[in-house]
Amino acid sequence: MSESEGVYPQYRFRIPAGACDLLLVRHGESAAMPAGSGFPTTPSGQADPELSPAGCEQAVLVSARLAKVGLDALYASSLRRTQQTIAPLVEQTGMKPTIDPDLREIELGEWEGGEFRRLANIKDPRMMRLLRNGSWSQVPGGEDSAVFAGRVQAAITRIAAAHPDQRVAVVCHGGVIGQIIALATGASTLSFMGSDNSSISQVIVHDGHWIVRRFNDTEHLSPAFTTAAAPPE
Repeated sequence: MSESEGVYPQYRFRIPAGACDLLLVRHGESAAMPAGSGFPTTPSGQADPELSPAGCEQAVLVSARLAKVGLDALYASSLRRTQQTIAPLVEQTGMKPTIDPDLREIELGEWEGGEFRRLANIKDPRMMRLLRNGSWSQVPGGEDSAVFAGRVQAAITRIAAAHPDQRVAVVCHGGVIGQIIALATGASTLSFMGSDNSSISQVIVHDGHWIVRRFNDTEHLSPAFTTAAAPPE
């Protein structure tokens, strides 16, 4: 049969051989910050709150879903809210997560320790300018945007190279997920910063190409957890 006589069904996406299937999970809701005090911080000064009771519930729900999808490896950032989020999944699967510091949230300089959250809640004009301009460069003393993008890209490239033909859950942060989607799509850095707590996004990494398959999937959550997306932290 000649090519002109062939039948061509619509293309259906299939994960290419050798690709890594990354399920990017935002951590569960973190604890509220009391007025007049900041969050506990890491030795480097980065905010390190624990999960709220709601966040613990979200962690159980997302872990129950992920335990059924055939994971080959688990990764989390060095901050405790991601490790608390992945803990139920570790218990269910018996898999040990790899802790990768490059998956930690962007460092927020003068807005660290909870100040970023306070400014977001009061709709401070500086925060509004940051959101309009779509760049972390508005944060005084914060991590350089290019440095942040570089370490996130390095982490994802490293994970993908270690897991060809495998599915990997990566529990990280809203800013990190937004940066990954921006790198994959060419969108502005903050275009995808609003993922819900414990949501799942999916990126296929193959031969240097990053293919976005989903963003902010919250099918496992009740409506009470998905009515409003919080800013990254």
